[in-house]
Order: sequence, then C-alpha cells, then structure tokens
Amino acid sequence: MTKHHSSVFLFLVLLLLGLFFLDLAWGSISISLREIISIFLGNSSNEINSEILLNFRLPKAITAILAGASLSVAGLMMQTLFRNPLADPYILGVSSGASLGVAMVMMATTVLPFAFVSSGWALIVAAIIGASIVLVLVVGVSLKVKNAVSLLIVGIMFGTIASSLVSVLQNFSNPDAIKLFLMWTFGSLSAVTWNYMWVLLPVVIVGLGLSVYLQKKLDGLLLGENYARGLGISIARTRFLIVLSTGLLAGGITAFTGPIAFVGVAIPHIARGIFRSASHKVLLPATILMGASLLLVCDIISQIPTYTLPINTISALFGAPIIIWIILKRRNN
Repeated sequence: MTKHHSSVFLFLVLLLLGLFFLDLAWGSISISLREIISIFLGNSSNEINSEILLNFRLPKAITAILAGASLSVAGLMMQTLFRNPLADPYILGVSSGASLGVAMVMMATTVLPFAFVSSGWALIVAAIIGASIVLVLVVGVSLKVKNAVSLLIVGIMFGTIASSLVSVLQNFSNPDAIKLFLMWTFGSLSAVTWNYMWVLLPVVIVGLGLSVYLQKKLDGLLLGENYARGLGISIARTRFLIVLSTGLLAGGITAFTGPIAFVGVAIPHIARGIFRSASHKVLLPATILMGASLLLVCDIISQIPTYTLPINTISALFGAPIIIWIILKRRNN
C-alpha cells in the first residue's frame, strides 16, 4: 500500500466519522454535537433528545454503515467473479428470493388457504428464508457448473422465477397489501431497531470476514480461471465461498432493510478510480469505507425537514449516473 493510499484511507475514515455524527445530528429535530456527546456520556437531561438519538438515529446510522459496506463488498465480489463491470449483489437472485418471502407474508392471504402473521419479525424471517432458499440453490449449482457464465445465467433464472411468483401474488392480492409490499421495496434503514441488530450484525461480520479471507483468491480470478488454477486456487471452492459471502451480505441486508439498489454497482468502480488499483487488499477496505459513507449521505439527504424520502430513491440518484458512465466508457474503449 502506497503513501497516497494511506492518505486517502485516512481521509475516508475521517469522512465516515464526520458523516456518522452529521447523520445523528440531522433530522426534523436538530441535535448539536455537544448534546450528542453529552447523551453518549450519560450527562444529558433532555430525555426526548436522548430517546431520539439512542433508539432511532443511532441504530439507523449503524444500519446505514452495515448496509453500505455489505452491498459494496458484495458488488465487488460479483464483478470479480463474473468479470462483469455491471454485476451487482442481487445478480444471483438473492434479493428476489427475499422479496418473494416478504410477498408471501403480505399478499398470500388471498391465494393460500391460511394467513401469515404480518409482524416485523415475520417479514424479516420470511425474507431470510426466501433469500436462503435461493442462496442454497445457487450454491448447489456453483458446485456443479464449470464456468461462471453458467452460474450467472442460473442465478438470473432463479431471480426471474421468484420475481414471477411475486407478480402472481400481486395479481391476486388486494390494493392495501400491494401498497405495503411496494413500500417495503423502497427500502428503509429505520426499520432496524436494537432488537434486530443482534441478528443483522453477526451476519454482516461473517460475510465480510469471508470476503477478507478470499482477497488473494479474488486477485487470482482477475487473471482468469486457468491462471488461478495454476496458482493452486480451487475454483469450485472459491466460487462457493464467494457466492456464500455475497448471499449473506446481500440477503441479510435485504431482509432487514428491503432492497437498496445501485450502491453495490457504483462503489467498486469509484474505489478503482480513486485508488488506481485492482488489488482486493486495497479495494475491500476502500469499498467498505466508501459504501458506508455513501449510504450515510443518502440517509442524510432522505431526511429533509418536511418529508422522509425512500432510501432506494436516493441511492438510485447516485448510482444510475455511475452505471451510465461505465457503459459509455466501455463503448469508447
């Protein structure tokens, strides 16, 4: 790692800290930095501000960091595995599986002879089950197919099947249930309370830990599977671990926050452009810091004084121009 890289990493860490405290302070009720510190130290007498900060804004800001880091790393691994600059964390159908699970809870009462209990935990468990089913299927296929292109096609087909089943449920469901499901697809960081954090955090830690373990193998895959085999890398095992890590990161985040688009596509390209490196030893921490910072920015922007905008809308405004730039750049090369 060069001196320039160290300076950029220091800047990104300071930026992340600054955005974290800004996200805590910003909202319909402004809380000063001094008040935030007092609340953290237990010296504040303002119970309303303490409640807002500790039980609403703090878990939301932590969720933004976890979601941004997870989706960015998952996107980086998918782009490396498939050697496709437009690959994203949801390309293997994990998000569609989570959506199907949530749709079963919200909209299946008119189709199935029994009803689900539509509570917060029920939606999360359903999303985890849906994402896990697709993940298990894709992982099983990854052990059978010999090339990444076939795995990509199979993943897309699983996602298409899940999306089609969601459409069937929407066709038979009532308008109120469809509206609730549509609101879930907009994404929400505020849905993750402290009760949910103890489940989300271990999933993210395991997923990110796997990605760190795989960084040398990811570097080998950049040079092609034949070269990677020459380095002694087991392609089948590596592909299995990449899919597992991506499924944990993307599926876990989707289950708790709903789908958040474009972050996983855009951030790896921004990291490559800033650091001018293809080494995952550099790109992994870079995408973690930049993805977390971007989603904090999106959360800050979404908290306008009068309205709260869907996080998916804000992330799309950042990510879509990056994708357009990637396509135009590839066409000019």
